[in-house]
Amino acid sequence: MNRSKSFTYLLAAGSVTTAFLMIRYPDVAIHGSVQGLTIWWDKVFPALFPFFVLAELMIAFGVVSFAGVLMEPIMRPIFRLPGIGGFVFMMGLVSGFPAGARITAQLYKENRLSKSEAERLASFTNFSNPLFLFSVTAVSFFHQASLGIVFALAHYIGNIGVGLMMRFNGPKITFEKKGSRRHLISGALMSMHQERIAHDQPFGKKLGDAVIASVNTLLAIGGFIALFSMLYQLLLQIGIINLLNHLFSSFLKLCGFSASLGPAAIPGLFELTIGDHAVAETSAPLIERVVLVSGLLGFCGFSIQAQAMSILSQAGLSPKLFFVGRFFQMIFSSIAAYFLFHLFKIESGLTSISTFAAGPALEHFSQQTLTYGPWITFTSLIIFILLMLRRIRKVNKLMK
Repeated sequence: MNRSKSFTYLLAAGSVTTAFLMIRYPDVAIHGSVQGLTIWWDKVFPALFPFFVLAELMIAFGVVSFAGVLMEPIMRPIFRLPGIGGFVFMMGLVSGFPAGARITAQLYKENRLSKSEAERLASFTNFSNPLFLFSVTAVSFFHQASLGIVFALAHYIGNIGVGLMMRFNGPKITFEKKGSRRHLISGALMSMHQERIAHDQPFGKKLGDAVIASVNTLLAIGGFIALFSMLYQLLLQIGIINLLNHLFSSFLKLCGFSASLGPAAIPGLFELTIGDHAVAETSAPLIERVVLVSGLLGFCGFSIQAQAMSILSQAGLSPKLFFVGRFFQMIFSSIAAYFLFHLFKIESGLTSISTFAAGPALEHFSQQTLTYGPWITFTSLIIFILLMLRRIRKVNKLMK
């Protein structure tokens, strides 16, 4: 009871302090919010929206049931999760933050996952978008495309490590191998067909639902990005960030890292993109920068953590395992990056994009996304508004 009261007082004090700082430094608050919304408008929305809509349609068309039956022999013995966890894993890997949490929450609402399974699944399906790992982090920030494979493998190994750790959490269920591979595929196809028939709706209705659900989630994500961007700027204004810089620099020095990495890494605890860029621009040894950025990618920043927490909490799921997963993914990814750096013999003098065949293509795709991203966001929001107006009119007609 005392702990609950203390938490209540802490939340109240934090909200009042934030409101006071916004009044005391209005220009800083506005600048931070605009900076966060700009990132959301230009990059986050256009990058996530297509994947969110696609995930909704795949669920509606029964692809989840297909993947569930097909991946049951893999997910059960390795992660002690049903096969549909494999679908969440792959969609989270391709889509990026916070798709894993969103799809997990939706499947839990549809009673396809138990509470324990959903919480464990959400803890290790939190991936950074491959485009961000290869094109933005490796090519744009480090100017070394060969590092993309290091960042990606370290990131994925870290998440798999969390999944293997989480398999020991929750009730134990005995897995029984069923049927041959041939029967498994036919059973998966039949399950997909039955799922689609059971929830048969016109394609236009399903597409409209997918767009509305995706935009609603992305609007909430935009709010979190703006909020944490503003909080970082306010904390920087009153000197809290400088104190954190000093403490983190001392910690890194004890670990054998360059102290100059401390001030660069602190922004990454709030907003991942800013922190990764700042670390990449320091003069610290390349291996130290790679290990630290891999850790930040695993931690993924308070902004993304808050987004996932909101999604999970709204579905009635506890975010505790998700937070624990981020801590361990940060450690696992950093360790993996250290060994992968030496395994691939990455040297600081290797800066040519040609060292990774997909480098030029990824850089071009990244530039195209930045060019057309705002238009994708604008068009999607207009479609969302039109769909909502149409549905409001239908509801009003039915009420009359």
